[in-house]
Amino acid sequence: MSEAPAYGSGDATFQAAGGEAGIRALVNTFYDIMDTDTRFATIRRMHPEQLDVSRDKLALFLCGWMGGPRLFREKYGAITIPGVHAHLSVTANERDQWLACMAAALEQQAYPDSLVRYLLEQLAVPAERIRQVNA
Repeated sequence: MSEAPAYGSGDATFQAAGGEAGIRALVNTFYDIMDTDTRFATIRRMHPEQLDVSRDKLALFLCGWMGGPRLFREKYGAITIPGVHAHLSVTANERDQWLACMAAALEQQAYPDSLVRYLLEQLAVPAERIRQVNA
């Protein structure tokens, strides 16, 4: 029996997250939590009232970010994470709200704990970069 590839290697993370369908489920949970939990009101106000495009963009971005197909680029073009958020004032508070909301969404998925830990560690990197550039 062969050992599963390590997260971050090839498309191992994308596959472990359930491919595009699994990532869309994660993103939908993320935005559902953001939309209803007052702990995330600050970051919710940074988004449009209708979240359909936000859901699509994050799901497609995460597909490529996790080593799967570059669906965001195919549909929306090239992206720089800090640049896309340049119009926002992102402090440690907003960064931490976003990561906490994502942690809550990850906990509701049928992901192994090791994947949840890995994703939170990895997502903290671009979240901090956004804060550094956009604070």
